[in-house]
Amino acid sequence: MLMKTLFSFIANQLSVLTFTGAVLAYIHPPLFLIFKNYFLWFFAATMFSLGLVIEVTALKAEILQPRRVALGVLSQFSVMPVLVWLVAQYPGFSPAIAIGFIIVGCAPGAMASNVIVYLAGGAVAFSVTLTTVATLMSPVITPLLVKYLGGAIMPVEFWPLTVTIFKTVLLPLLSGLIIQKRLGHHLQIARDLAPGVAALAIIIICSYAVAANQLRIAQMAIPVMIGVVLVNLFGYLIGWWLAKLYGFAHLYRITLMIELGMQNAGMGVALALQHFPSESALPGALFAVWCILTAAITSSWLRRRAELNR
Repeated sequence: MLMKTLFSFIANQLSVLTFTGAVLAYIHPPLFLIFKNYFLWFFAATMFSLGLVIEVTALKAEILQPRRVALGVLSQFSVMPVLVWLVAQYPGFSPAIAIGFIIVGCAPGAMASNVIVYLAGGAVAFSVTLTTVATLMSPVITPLLVKYLGGAIMPVEFWPLTVTIFKTVLLPLLSGLIIQKRLGHHLQIARDLAPGVAALAIIIICSYAVAANQLRIAQMAIPVMIGVVLVNLFGYLIGWWLAKLYGFAHLYRITLMIELGMQNAGMGVALALQHFPSESALPGALFAVWCILTAAITSSWLRRRAELNR
């Protein structure tokens, strides 16, 4: 009971705790530098958690609407990569910072977006379906996009990125789905804990990225933060506009808006730390903090608006 309460608190306070962890990591980096050799394991834990909470029946129901799912995934893997590529052209960014932006924009959606969609009153099953389908495609699509958009900035090796995504994204996700059937009446307990486990892992990963880049943050924080704000803002705006253009119902507009505005920054940070200079993890770390904060505020506003309109 205590563990459930603790992990529920972590999941519900993700934005505050992510920000707090980032501040502590900046003030005293050794607090989080101890996780240097484990960040990939933490990220794998977020994908395993997602595998546990996916409702297979709801997933099947959404997949029976292939047009809606296809449009959502296509939007995710086109709009966000273009946005980050434009931001990465800023001449003040080092190649590592520029590639860091591109990695974040080429990642799929994250479990955090599913939670935010739920809090905002959006279409949760659609959100989970988009996250799942995009995640399953990410071992091929993400490295291809990073190589195509970032290859001119600095060398990008396709296969090492693919292998890392396969091991830390696809295998844990499928493992979570398979283990669902073996947990029996314990499945609900696992699902109650899963969001908190994923949230704690994201907090640690992003805090480690801040700790590893403490000196660079003082030099690049403002331009990187402006880039992060622009990508996040235009992701929301374009997501809403596209959903309206596609003829989606209101709940699905909310969902696509959140799915585009929020990327799997944890994946971006993990890939950056594993395959590129540590500086490249800075955009992902700051994006994680910022998008969770803005998404939490947006979901609260949407929920209050829905209550007033009842």
